Amino acid sequence: MNTRESNSNNRTQYKQKNYTYTTYIHQMMFRGSVLLLLGCFVNGIMNQAVVPKYDNSHAINLDEIHAINSFNNRTWTAGINDFLRNKTVQDVHHLCGTVLVHDKEDVTPHVSHTEGELRNVTVPPEFDVRTKWPQRIHPIRNQERCGSCWAFSAAEVLSDRFTIATNGATNVVLSPEDLVSCDTDNMGCSGGQLPTAWQYMKDTGIVSDACFPYTSGDGTSSTCRHTCEDSEQFAKSKHKVAHYYKLRTVEDIQKDIMSRGPVQAAFRVYKSFMSYKSGVYQRSWWKFWDFMMGGHAVKIVGWGTTDTDPKVEYWTVANSWDTTWGENGYFRIKRGVNMCGIESNVYAGQPLL
Repeated sequence: MNTRESNSNNRTQYKQKNYTYTTYIHQMMFRGSVLLLLGCFVNGIMNQAVVPKYDNSHAINLDEIHAINSFNNRTWTAGINDFLRNKTVQDVHHLCGTVLVHDKEDVTPHVSHTEGELRNVTVPPEFDVRTKWPQRIHPIRNQERCGSCWAFSAAEVLSDRFTIATNGATNVVLSPEDLVSCDTDNMGCSGGQLPTAWQYMKDTGIVSDACFPYTSGDGTSSTCRHTCEDSEQFAKSKHKVAHYYKLRTVEDIQKDIMSRGPVQAAFRVYKSFMSYKSGVYQRSWWKFWDFMMGGHAVKIVGWGTTDTDPKVEYWTVANSWDTTWGENGYFRIKRGVNMCGIESNVYAGQPLL
């Protein structure tokens, strides 16, 4: 073979190899684009409130309950909750009144318990504040038709923490209505942000529930007042937060709960959550009918692990949808995977004694 033929063959082989390599790159770019688009779609389904603004269908959907319970590997059971009777999907959408704050926009200081007074606390496999402080934890409440979950959970956490910190000397149920009606940086029954609520409890404080009872249950925020309905003096009935903070990790949340009391958490609520009856709730992303309803705020009271196979780690959480919903007003949700964002939005504070 002469030199000209050899060079021609080399060029042909190079072109073939280059074509194969280029084709491979194009295929990978196409697959990457498809995966990126799919990821964006799934992320949109999981994180955006896509429930129609005016969905007047009934909140209790027997077909969806059956679909959930027909899944063999489920960790929770769906059912009919009396709290949802005579409510539409839109009504429940309105109940989810917590405005979720992006971490980049949240100036709340973060606390880590890997250092400081709680650094040597050993976290047990299970814990419940109702067991450790049986006379210090206040019962489940009912926000009714107002989007005041952000106010209820904040007031409940501070109530419990005052009672725990004073060893029962200050055993008070604090007023969510004070937050709903008087915290002008939030929006009453139309919703509120957790860090803003804690700032109000630090700057202004909230009175007792006896002083300012809950009257916004019909969905309309009541007028702010400055006198007590009972015999208390309004100013003296105020209970304040010395300082508040945000918790980042599962271990930090656990140490704070077992040392100081319940914490407040916000998370994304999906349609399936309305039908929760028992077990450890977790959402399956592929259930495309399971639209996001909005942000919701609750009180975490403990944690544990199921005795099933496989075992499932969970948080125990107090809701504000009366005792006719879920496990007598409580629910359990999968722990350690930031299910529905519940471990990304955890707040607590120390009472001002």
